[in-house]
Amino acid sequence: MSVEKMTKVEESFQRAMGLKKMVDRWRNSHTHCLWQMTLGQRRNPYATLRMQDTMVQELALAKKQLLMVRQAALHQLFEKEHLQYRQELNQMGKAFYIERF
Repeated sequence: MSVEKMTKVEESFQRAMGLKKMVDRWRNSHTHCLWQMTLGQRRNPYATLRMQDTMVQELALAKKQLLMVRQAALHQLFEKEHLQYRQELNQMGKAFYIERF
């Protein structure tokens, strides 16, 4: 073979090797991308379960807090009504019966 043909063969070989490396890098990137996507899909159910558990806990705490607020408001209302009844009875010259020990 002549030198020119050898050079062309080497260039073709180098180009083919470069293309092969590029294809291999693309395959690796594609494989890595698919792996990342499936990893994300596997993680999402666990994240969703954790979020649901957190939401359940927050709802339970919110219910407790709402109950406490409503109880305090009801207690204040009863105290206010009791004071009002006491004043009305006092104006009529009457009073609540209070047992003394």
